[in-house]
Amino acid sequence: MRIENRPVPTGRITQNVLSVTGNAPEGGETVLFVHGNVSSSAFWRGTMLALAEQGHRPLAVDLRGFGDTEPAPVDATRGLRDYSDDVLALIEALGLDGVHLVGWSMGGGVVLQALRDRPSAVRSVTLVNPISPYGFGGTHGADGALNHPDGTGGGAGAANADFVRLLAAGDTSDSSPASPRNVMRTTYVKPGTVIEDEDALVASMLSTKVGEDHYPGDAATSEEWPGVRPGTRGVLNSFAPTYFRIDDLHTIEPKPPILWIRGEADVIVSDTSLFDLAHLGALGAVPGSPGTPAQPMVTQTRAALELYGPYTEVVLDAGHSPHIERPAEFRAALSDHLKRS
Repeated sequence: MRIENRPVPTGRITQNVLSVTGNAPEGGETVLFVHGNVSSSAFWRGTMLALAEQGHRPLAVDLRGFGDTEPAPVDATRGLRDYSDDVLALIEALGLDGVHLVGWSMGGGVVLQALRDRPSAVRSVTLVNPISPYGFGGTHGADGALNHPDGTGGGAGAANADFVRLLAAGDTSDSSPASPRNVMRTTYVKPGTVIEDEDALVASMLSTKVGEDHYPGDAATSEEWPGVRPGTRGVLNSFAPTYFRIDDLHTIEPKPPILWIRGEADVIVSDTSLFDLAHLGALGAVPGSPGTPAQPMVTQTRAALELYGPYTEVVLDAGHSPHIERPAEFRAALSDHLKRS
């Protein structure tokens, strides 16, 4: 079996989609994988091949501004709907029905938004270290209350400038702590993890389009600590808490089952995230903190899913990417979920 990628025109944009060809079984239920921020569909290749052997039809999409999909600009004021509407348009273009959606990190938020907007198209959902239903940064409490009305603490202004610069430069080295390769080694996975096909995954990260319409987006300032708030364009602003917020997931019908797989050592999506300016302020890494609490991202997700109903939580000894770090355990949990859905 081999992975094939092809452009798929939709009513919105042309999207690059990976599929398994060769000796893959014909038919099977469709499983559509949605990648996270600063990555692409390439992060799902191993999982796709394993699922195809089990008789499923795995597909993985590059979101706009990542991989080989058309780099249309991102209107962050729509939250993650530019991405989720693209995914729903892809489902329509391919004539799919009852899709199993799998979303990692930011992709988890994209999948949740698609589920919220069109539950009838979804047979099951798998969330892999997903961002909180209340966005990333700038909130507190299990219910995602805003720290400030304008979302101060979230958005593109929170991005590491050195990382953005090296990403734009296509840096493949490990000479800087902020290089994409080192960021992957230290935050995408639990430190010390041996990453298979590391060069290919770094290349996937470097496929990210950089700029105000893409990653990280346009930065905006705030008079409140830590001095940044969401802009209106680009990736990081699209999941700021003022634009992306799902308070009513529990009201949808039907309610397909949700599997939540997370790595217990995740430092990106965590109740003490090293990417949350409030938590960094508490650690003294961002000076001047007035005591703003860290965003309890995992707690927020659990509270929303408990209100939703049919969900299962699986915790693995991994960081932010259990499908890369613990592939056998991840695939076993996913396979069991698909069989039961």
